Formats: sequence, structure tokens, C-alpha cells
Amino acid sequence: MKLIRSTKCSLRFVTQSKLDKLRIVLTEYRKAVNFFINHFWLNTPDKFDLKKEIINLPNTWLGFSSKAVAAREAINMINSVKERWKDRPEKIKIPVHKGNIIYASQLIAKLNLSKKSKEFDAWLHFRSLGKKYKLDLPIKFHKHFNYLNSIGKRLNSYIITDKYVQFCFEIETGKKREGTKAIGIDTGIKFLASTNTGNQYGKDIEEHIERVKRCKQGSNGCKKARQALKQRIDEVAKEVIKKENPDLIVVEKLKNLNHKTKAKRLLAKNMRRSIGTWNWKYWLKRIEFACQMNRVSFRTVSPFYTSQTCPSCGYVNRGNRVGLVFRCLSCGYTGNADLIASRNILSRFLMGLYGAHYKPKIIERR
Repeated sequence: MKLIRSTKCSLRFVTQSKLDKLRIVLTEYRKAVNFFINHFWLNTPDKFDLKKEIINLPNTWLGFSSKAVAAREAINMINSVKERWKDRPEKIKIPVHKGNIIYASQLIAKLNLSKKSKEFDAWLHFRSLGKKYKLDLPIKFHKHFNYLNSIGKRLNSYIITDKYVQFCFEIETGKKREGTKAIGIDTGIKFLASTNTGNQYGKDIEEHIERVKRCKQGSNGCKKARQALKQRIDEVAKEVIKKENPDLIVVEKLKNLNHKTKAKRLLAKNMRRSIGTWNWKYWLKRIEFACQMNRVSFRTVSPFYTSQTCPSCGYVNRGNRVGLVFRCLSCGYTGNADLIASRNILSRFLMGLYGAHYKPKIIERR
């Protein structure tokens, strides 16, 4: 299995004169892309069949290769919009390139490793820009870049802005595991991950959450606290994979969970605020990424009533759970609420209909 991963290298070492030239190029490139979008909207050609006379249509000082890259990006944007709304044609609108960004291919950009300079690791060389512009942007590699470069193959395409350059890597992980060990994971604040095997990980996650909540939004302290929280989430995701060694992981699929969420009956205000603070999506992405890197299958199920359903008799009632304690009001079954939820998550995937649209019918026995 092949994965595409990316990392960003800052352009803070670029001189002001080079930065000014880069911004001029970005602005002109944006105009060229929007020209091609309007020209190709009704009759979109294949991006590999572009002819010279079409590429030279816009009135711009950009070089031929830069215009060719702009034309291909315009076609990609058009195809993306039409594909996204193919089932709802009324939603299709002509896209607009708004940002100062270039999706550069090897036609106009090349990374040259630095052999003489001790300050920088490489130079990103721009060519075919027009106006006889030549840009060599200094690049300093960091730990994440070196890690991806050691396990994958760097692609000759770049995303360039006036703040950073994004590099992409292709990583070959091999075929997914074929086995029978599947685990369900329930995510919470007291423990970040609780599994149906009876293990719980990330006991200190609540301390990191409270630290973020105490900080003033936008302050340096808040940024450091969020970074520490994300780092801890990364560590827990790796720990789960390493210790559980599963072939399949099943988690709840929650979305739009913050202090303004509509699911107010399901979650308390403090719970919603905490989930929004430590970012549920980030946790799901990190656990999914860990699964991909270790050839583990990753699935999601509906979150409805996973911590309110008795795994013994199937009775569903909100009163079954009180804090971290689960006690069935029907049969008296007791246990840790988070561990029981993880069992229900896995059972929901294995025993019947599953997925984000699955919502079981509630039957309360009196």
C-alpha cells in the first residue's frame, strides 16, 4: 500500500527582495489560473492534451512552463468541483483561485541539495517564471522532513506560498495485515483511549486539556499548551498500536463536536468544550495514520448510545451510565463505562449494520 505524506519547511530565511519577487510571481500566477478556469469551464480539456496555442492564450508575462502549470491546475480545480457535486448539479459553481499559492511541478521548480552552504540544506530553484526572474529559495530541513525522507521517496512536486514550501513523500508500507485480532476504541477525557481488551491509555490527557482551557486564547502559553497536547495524542496513538498489535481498529465517528454543537442532549457543556479543545478530529487522524503506517485496517461506526447499551442484555437507557460507572438498570450488569463502550463499538462493527449512518432503535424495558 502506498501513502502520500507531506511536511512544510519555512521560508523565514528568505531575503526581503526575494520574498517581494515571489509575491509578484504568486499574484501573476493566480491571475493566469483564473483566466484558464473561465476559459475551460464549459469545455474542459484533458490536462495532458494541452496545446501550445492554448497555453499561450492569457495575457501574462509568465514563462511558458509556468503558464502550462497554471492551466493544469485550473483543469484540476474544475474537475474537483464537478466531481464533488456530481449528485447535486445545482451546487456546481465556477471555482476561483484566491490564495497566493502555486502547485509547482518539476517543470518550474527543482530542489538542489546544498554542498557549500552550512546554514541551509538545499535551495529550491525557480525557472521559467518570466521577466527574467530567477529565484533560489533557501530551505532548512527539520526532523519531520528527515524522517519522511528516510522512509519514503520525495516527489518532484511542491506547494509554494510566501511563508513555506510543502514537500510530498510517497511511502510504501506493504499489504495490510490479514488476521483476526480486532479492537474497539472508546475515546474520552479521563482516558484518551479505552479498548475492549481492558486496557486504557492516556490517563494524563485531562491535565493537558485543562491546561489549554486555562490559557488565554491566542497567547504564546496557549500555543505551547496545544502543542504539548498534540504531542501527547501522537504518543498515545503509537502506544496503542505498539501494545495492542491489532489487525483492525474500530472507533466512533463523531463530527462537529464543540461548545456550539447541536448534540446538547448527548454531551454536557463542559464535555463539548473539552472535546472542541483537544480536537477529536486530530486524534482520529493520528490513530488512522498510525494504522496506515503499521498496515492495520481502520474503520468507524456510529457513536449513538455506545456507553448506554448493556453488552449483556442489550438494554439501552441513559441512566445505565453514571460517570465512569456502568450499571444496567435491567439486568444489573456492572463495569467500567469506557471499557463497555469500547466493547459495544467493536460489536457494532462485527455484528450487523455499521457505519456513520447507523443509528439503533432504542427499546426501553419498564
